[in-house]
Formats: sequence, structure tokens, C-alpha cells
Amino acid sequence: MTPAPFPEVNLDKLDILADRASTVMERLRDRVYSPGVQKRLELTFNVKTAANMIGRSEKLIRDAEADGRLPEPEKDPVTGRRNGYNLTQINNMRHVFGTLPFRDDSDEAMVLAVQNFKGGVGKSTVVCHLAQYFALRGYRVCIVDCDSQASTTSIFGLNPDVDVDEDEDTLYPFFRHGGPTSLNYALRATYWPGIALIPANLGLYDAEYEFAARMVREDSFVLDRLRMGIESIKDRFDIILLDPPPALGMISLSVLRAANALLIPAPPNNIDFGSTAHFLKMMSATLGELAEAGGERSYAFVKILATKMNDNKSAHVAIKRMMDAVFPEDMMQSVLKDSAEIDNATANLQTVYEITGPSTRSDTHKRCRAYLDAVGREVEILVRKTWPSHHTDLRKEGIL
Repeated sequence: MTPAPFPEVNLDKLDILADRASTVMERLRDRVYSPGVQKRLELTFNVKTAANMIGRSEKLIRDAEADGRLPEPEKDPVTGRRNGYNLTQINNMRHVFGTLPFRDDSDEAMVLAVQNFKGGVGKSTVVCHLAQYFALRGYRVCIVDCDSQASTTSIFGLNPDVDVDEDEDTLYPFFRHGGPTSLNYALRATYWPGIALIPANLGLYDAEYEFAARMVREDSFVLDRLRMGIESIKDRFDIILLDPPPALGMISLSVLRAANALLIPAPPNNIDFGSTAHFLKMMSATLGELAEAGGERSYAFVKILATKMNDNKSAHVAIKRMMDAVFPEDMMQSVLKDSAEIDNATANLQTVYEITGPSTRSDTHKRCRAYLDAVGREVEILVRKTWPSHHTDLRKEGIL
């Protein structure tokens, strides 16, 4: 008998492979998550930057500190110089000066899904950086991590395997038959002032099966369950960002039903953009079918964001030009370009907005920060256009 050219890979060997992969992840997480130490935000801002962030002059800040409306900043005991302001202090200044950008109670909270059924398109990268951009601007932000891979949860300092209980902390209990009626139980504060998180872990994958079982035995339209959950918490936020799994499943469909706007990340290469084209076609057909059962859903805006763009690759430039021609009204004007800065930050479970120290003075960092800020500003304007209370200011800014 001729022997097989390769040894057979059975379930035992697959278990060994999975164990080894887990070992690699444990070592990576041990490097990032020090035992007993929670992730902290180290960002500080000098008075000039603070004035720019809150929309008031440096003199007004110092006057408010002198007359007691703002606390005196701490000083370095050696040099006697002022320490920088943290984001909590910046938001306190915004409160004192009346420049917090909150929506009016009569405005609808923005529920924005960053969605593409293709993996590796930069979905979680966009979610995390958008959340932090909005937090730096003073908005109240919630992230709902709907992806069992839990990349966003990890970026925000939680080890999905240790810090997150699938039966208490994720969406999974909410999706179960007879589960909670509100998502308040799962909301967690993060080390970023202004950002709350509903985390995820691998146990959330079981929710797909829970959904399928409920659709068989229940008459209600269970795919609107997430939308109802978000209704229970959205009064306390300006922007709720949904990070769905990169697959066409029950959770992804629930995200499409829950969102009131969509941002579709799409790298400008043949394979990824081809997948995005399929996603748009499937989304249109699927939402049409779901509308017959649960009613039609519409969106304030649907925009395509070119991600991982490399200007040095002629194919990227050609495909991006084609995308702009085919989707003249639907493409974001800003582009999230490929950057080693994002890769390096992600390797340490960070974002570019969290990086501090000398590296922030490098040209690479400044260019990457400019790309991210441009994306954030454009999305911010789209969001504010949906809030009637912001229209007067938008007209003053020449945007409306």
C-alpha cells in the first residue's frame, strides 16, 4: 500500500494546533495586560491645545481658574511648571464654558454600524479610532462589540478570555429567550472618558445558534431584538457605534436592522472591493426580504470609506479612481491610508490616538493622525446634519 504523501491531520492534531495558538495569544496578552493593572489613558494637553479643543481662549481658561470656576492645574514639584490637562478636565472646561457638543434631547442618537461582510478591511480599526475621535471632541459615545473575535474589546483594555463573562457582560444573555429587557446590565465604563463599551468574547458566537432557535419557535421578529436593546440605552449617548462580525449571520442582520446609518470600509483592491460589491448586493436583497417580515428600515446615510489605501500601488490608485466614478455621491471624501503607525499601535492593543511621547513628533505619526482626523471630521459632519439642534451652528460654519 502506497503511503499517504502527508501524515493525516485528525481532531487530536487540530486540538494541539489550537492549544499552540492559544499559547501565542496568552504570551501576547501577558505582554500587554500586566497582572492587576488596568489600562489607563496617558494623554495630556497643554493650555494652548486645551483652548483649541474647547473653543475658548487661553486667557478665558486662566481667568476661570483665577476666579474659581475651574480648579487650579497641578504643577510639577520640581520645575514648578503646569502639568497638562487630561480629557476629563477638558470636558469639565467644556461644561463650564457651555461648549459640550451634545445633541439636544429632541435629536435622535446616531446608531452607526461600521459594516462589511468581508474580514480584514479595517472595520474594528475604524470603530476604535472613530470612538476616540468623538470622545476627544466631547461627545458621549458607546461601542457595542458584536463580534465574537472581540478585537475592539481587546483594544479597550479588556482581555476577552479573562475580563469578560459571556453570561453577564456581553450581548449573549440579551439574545437568549427570556433574557434581560435592557442592555444596561452590559454597559461598562472604559479608561477613555466619554466612552462606554458593551464587550464581546468567543461565547458570543453561540448567539448565532440562539437566534436560529428563536426564529423557529417564536412568532416575534427576533432580528429586531438588538434594535430594541439599543433603544433602552441610547438616551444617554450621542453616538453608538456597532462593530458587527465579518459574516452574513443573524447578528450581522440584527446590526443592519438596529443601525440608522452605515459606514462601509473597503480597501481599494480587486478582491476586497469585489467582496464589498457582493456585500452591497446581498445587503439590498436581504433587507428587502426582512422588510416583508419586520417592516422596512432606512438609513440617514450610507457611505463607503476607502481603507488601507496605498498611493504607491498603481492598482490601488486605479481602483480608487473607479470607486469615485461609480459612487460619486456615496464615497467618503477622506481616505484611511495604509500606515505602519496603525499596525504598530494595534500590535500593542492601542490606537494612534493613544500614542504619547517622542514618537508623536514623527512625520509618520502626524500623517496618520491627519488621515484619522479627516475621517472623523467627515463622519462628525454627517452625524451633526441628522441633529436639527446643530443646524444653526452648521450654517454658521458654512456647512449647511
